[in-house]
Amino acid sequence: MTIIHPYRFLISGGGTGGHIYPALAIADELRLQHPDAEVLFVGANGRMEMEKIPQAGYQIVGIDIAGFNRKHLLKNLSLPFKILRAIFSLRKTFKTFKPDIVIGVGGYVTGPTLRLAIGLRYPSLIQEQNSYPGVTNKILGKKVDSICLAYPGLEKFFPADKIALTGNPLRNFNLNQADLKQIRATASEYFSLDANTKTALIMGGSLGSRTLNESMKAWLTTLASSGYQFIWQTGKNNYSNLELEIKNQLSSNVKMLGYLEKMDYAYALADVVVSRAGAISISELALLAKPVILVPSPNVAEDHQTKNAMALVKNEAAILVIDAEAKDVLIPTLIELLEDNARCESLSHKIYAYAKPNAAKEIVEIAINLIENKRKA
Repeated sequence: MTIIHPYRFLISGGGTGGHIYPALAIADELRLQHPDAEVLFVGANGRMEMEKIPQAGYQIVGIDIAGFNRKHLLKNLSLPFKILRAIFSLRKTFKTFKPDIVIGVGGYVTGPTLRLAIGLRYPSLIQEQNSYPGVTNKILGKKVDSICLAYPGLEKFFPADKIALTGNPLRNFNLNQADLKQIRATASEYFSLDANTKTALIMGGSLGSRTLNESMKAWLTTLASSGYQFIWQTGKNNYSNLELEIKNQLSSNVKMLGYLEKMDYAYALADVVVSRAGAISISELALLAKPVILVPSPNVAEDHQTKNAMALVKNEAAILVIDAEAKDVLIPTLIELLEDNARCESLSHKIYAYAKPNAAKEIVEIAINLIENKRKA
């Protein structure tokens, strides 16, 4: 009689929160559905996953690997040797852990991990967060068993019979539109703002955005007399300098914070959001149906953020402001949107079409089906 062991998931990826948190969301959902399941992460030594994954309660194996260096091409001469060493190290992990499936979520380490999994005939799956796949995922997509996408229309990059439109899995994100309405009054008290006055949330992420901060600084007088309210998240490292520089210029309707301790309160009070165009941020905003102005960061691989933004903009589900033009046009565009109730309602309706609240659940179910099909074969 064959003894079937608990499911073993090997999840590979990292480098940024945009890869790490979807990976953790998948792992959390697996544990929820199958409490006895075993999960092992593979990450790149020296990258943030080596800290964040153990903090979340999961084991991770680190390997030495680097990505393609676009600025200093000569440094790529050693890349093939690094990949070979990485695959040799990964072979030991595969032999010890014996995964039932290997999942890649993006980052330097995904390439060699999935290549090895494909070569050894393990069931394999990639989760692509962006509207335009990177080079590695384009290559892997031809050979993995399943591809879970956040955006439609990627059949030109991947085999159509392998695609599942699941959305991006969000970790510890349990908010919905009804919840936000219920806590709006509490949120207004928390920020010392008026619940009945239209409010914009300007968020640059945990590190902040220089472009968004400079745009806000340039229009403080206009903001003060606009008749609207603004929650401005500067990023932890930027807050102190900004406070010294413009403390006396801030009006009572502009709340400047380094970090948003109560993100649910910020979302509850926000009638309009200004954000970078990271895949996970967009997925959150879609679930909450927030009218959004996207200012894509130009400093990401393959200009992913602009492509993410354009996937929405072409369907009139978001407004685009180019980074280089933001200082001049962002705040006028924001105030114009705050004044246009019909446009806000339309944007809210159209971005909600991208909402995928069950992404993690669907991805785990696809992975389990791949495992069971392999066991039956």
